[in-house]
Amino acid sequence: MSSEKEKALQTEIADMDGHFTEEGASNGTTKAALANHVALVNEDTTPVKEKLDSSGDENEERGNWSNHLDFMLSCVSYAVGLGNVWRFPYLCFSNGGGAFLIPYCIMLLFAGLPLFFLELSFGQYGSNGPISAWRAVPFFRGVGYGMVIVSALVAIYYNVIICYTIFYIIQSMTTTLPWIGCNHKWNGEFCSTLVTECLDNGGIVTVENQCVKIANMTAAEMNQYNVTADGNITDYKDPLASMRIRPSEEYYRQGVLHDSGDIFESGYVIWELALCLLLAWVLVFVCLAKGVKSSGKVVYFTAIFPYVVLFILLIRGVTLDGYMEGVKFFITPRWELLKHPKVWKDAAVQIFYSLSASWGGLITLSSYNKFHNNCFRDAMIVPFINCATSIFAGFVIFSIMGNMAHELKVPVSEVVDEEFGLAFIAYPEAVARLPISPLWSLLFFFMLLTLGLGSQLCIVETVVTSVVDEFPRYLRSRKVWVLAVYSTLGFLLGLNCVTQAGNYWVILMDNYAADFALLIFGLCECIGLGWMYGVRRFFNDIRCMISDRLVDNPLFKWWGVQWCALTPAILSFVLLFNWIDWEVPMAGDKDFPMGAHIIGWIMISSSISAIPAVMIYELVKAEGNIIERFRQATTSKPSWGPALKLHRLEAINVHKSHGTVMGGDLEPGTDRYKDNDVKYSPADADESMV
Repeated sequence: MSSEKEKALQTEIADMDGHFTEEGASNGTTKAALANHVALVNEDTTPVKEKLDSSGDENEERGNWSNHLDFMLSCVSYAVGLGNVWRFPYLCFSNGGGAFLIPYCIMLLFAGLPLFFLELSFGQYGSNGPISAWRAVPFFRGVGYGMVIVSALVAIYYNVIICYTIFYIIQSMTTTLPWIGCNHKWNGEFCSTLVTECLDNGGIVTVENQCVKIANMTAAEMNQYNVTADGNITDYKDPLASMRIRPSEEYYRQGVLHDSGDIFESGYVIWELALCLLLAWVLVFVCLAKGVKSSGKVVYFTAIFPYVVLFILLIRGVTLDGYMEGVKFFITPRWELLKHPKVWKDAAVQIFYSLSASWGGLITLSSYNKFHNNCFRDAMIVPFINCATSIFAGFVIFSIMGNMAHELKVPVSEVVDEEFGLAFIAYPEAVARLPISPLWSLLFFFMLLTLGLGSQLCIVETVVTSVVDEFPRYLRSRKVWVLAVYSTLGFLLGLNCVTQAGNYWVILMDNYAADFALLIFGLCECIGLGWMYGVRRFFNDIRCMISDRLVDNPLFKWWGVQWCALTPAILSFVLLFNWIDWEVPMAGDKDFPMGAHIIGWIMISSSISAIPAVMIYELVKAEGNIIERFRQATTSKPSWGPALKLHRLEAINVHKSHGTVMGGDLEPGTDRYKDNDVKYSPADADESMV
């Protein structure tokens, strides 16, 4: 290398410090780039990536995952949540059994995978949270705000569900589960076990709900209740069967929730649940205290342990009498249901929600990846793990439900509840009928705890990362305090959900907080990145991170077709059908009062309204006529692009050689970017990267 060139490079190195603002790279970036340039000066041929990996994080100030497995398990832990266990099995049997897997897999291929890959690529390229990442297309920055608002709302009630599982874990540490039998203070006169106990003692329950010995009944009474003269009760039917309540349901409603019966009758705070909620938030804080460095280790347990428990429960389930009836009920296809649009809508919604697309979490998790991580490979693996887990969990749940139906001598459909009912009523009752029932209950609820905690960590990290990335100069070094403040607020706001009306608030938020807002976010992502930003330009972003070989493959263009056409079309269909077929949310069999629905719509609008609000703001802020304003609002900010200077130089080269631009405006008559952070033109990059 000539002395002139060496001198120029040394001058360039000296000028590197201070060129990045908080929207660009940090001093840690300068050190990494400095090491690279020194290697170039000394004609060191060691690969740059290897040098950066050997020195630890690429982005020393923001941080990276300790290793690739941390990221993969975090994605699995985020995507595989409570819905895989209690929502998918119910949707499957109610929408055609095995036939439901056809629309489910189709929606996975044409809606789930494209969005999953898009978000992983988007977050990894810019190394920013879901708000700051939209420097790529400022016009759609409101999508990022909406994602964070949804995540913040969901985090409040999701931790309440986790606190329920903690409470059940504690209650399972006993010789006799508290939801067995009707002799507890929370049991009422219509507890269903009373009938079984009466029959076992040689009696029947009358219309007055009294247990009468058959031996003491008159001939007229025996005839009235279909009891034969010799005491045969084969044809006997409980006259109050429609009013019976299972002990597990009474325990859940009255023993745990202290149900007040109305969302606006809060009553008192249930101190046992409040303590469990506090413990849940403490767990979240401890796991996230050191950012992805600590959460990346926790997910080794939260991502793997549920599979161990599911496998154990499956082995136990298939050894029980009647398990096959439950499994058949789960997988037997009912092809005629596929002609109903609702089945396809439910499949799309389940894929969308179970993959956690458009929540902002995938963008957040991938933003901590190293720049050259193969996000395409990750995007292919995690969704299929998620899909397989849902199906596997269905076999586990229905093998136990089949046994319960066999014991009660009723159809499987009569013992299966949906969502909360399945997790806290039907399944607890089923395991209560097994030998060593406290053990199976403990395993089941500990599995729910790890599933919920894994998802909650990513939801909270999304909110905290987004806030810190918006104000890095002031908050990046104080991230743990941001987490502490947010955890405290989450606990205080969640206290309303552990009152006597708390369950109604949880159900209300579960129905309104996310709902179709996520579909709108996904649609905006496809429009913003596929159409406004440009799919060809986005391909070159991916090319910078992965390789020419992948992006130049003719089959890779199929992703562009999906992002620009198929996925938006599917999301539009689901969104439209959601509105047409929308049903007013209910709390079980109870209607919410109008005031509750108004609060629900406020929650929905709080996230969705961020999109038009930011669009209007960007147009007002711009100059010129409406077309010029729109062009400015959809032009990437100069600070958009890779966080590290080294990778920005690579990106400039790649985009220039493939006919696109990395971001920002070019100075008139030059090929130099108008960027106060990066002082290099593509020509400079060509020379410095030799």
